[in-house]
Amino acid sequence: MAITDWPEQERPREKLLQQGVAVLSDSELLAIFLRVGVTGKSAVDLARDLLTTFGSLNGIFSASQQEISQVHGMGTSKFAQLQAIFEMSRRALAEEMQVRDVLSSPKQVRDYLCLKLGALTREVFMVLFLDAQNRVLAQEAMFEGTLTQTSVYPREVVKRALHHNAASVIFAHNHPSGVAQQSRADEMLTTALKQALALVDVRVLDHFIVAGNNTLSFAERGLL
Repeated sequence: MAITDWPEQERPREKLLQQGVAVLSDSELLAIFLRVGVTGKSAVDLARDLLTTFGSLNGIFSASQQEISQVHGMGTSKFAQLQAIFEMSRRALAEEMQVRDVLSSPKQVRDYLCLKLGALTREVFMVLFLDAQNRVLAQEAMFEGTLTQTSVYPREVVKRALHHNAASVIFAHNHPSGVAQQSRADEMLTTALKQALALVDVRVLDHFIVAGNNTLSFAERGLL
């Protein structure tokens, strides 16, 4: 059945306008973006197919053009639109963190990191450089590794902190395994970085591990 044949209060667009965007499921939100389905499937059905194929919204946004195009009803145009929406979301969150105290909105930081790192298939170590008001001066993906390990050099982190005249930093790296749990190596690395940065009077506020849409905070675990 086409969405236009649904009761009005159940149609995603009308539901959004009447009840607000927060009440919509991932498939309903995606259906509004898709607008139309394909023969035998509504836009919501197509959205569910995409979520099943790629596992999550992050998975869809991080899929390659070739992977997206393999789903019936999707193509180059839809891929370009998805990438534009994803990048706008990341930039909007990044702009907010540049004008607000990130410690006052930890969810915003987590959301940004999930968008940035959550669906990557290789390990990436990122540093957020903050000013004295805990606003983000810059963010850099400084090191990349394999699926199982990454090499991070404290001296390079110190150099970039001094370059940005940062008062503090937040670290983040992803676990492509999908498990948001720190390892002993993660703890030792954090300690080494904290000690190196303390020599130049730069504080380490947190270290996040990102696994898909899940995050672990070293600060909340009492590991800093």
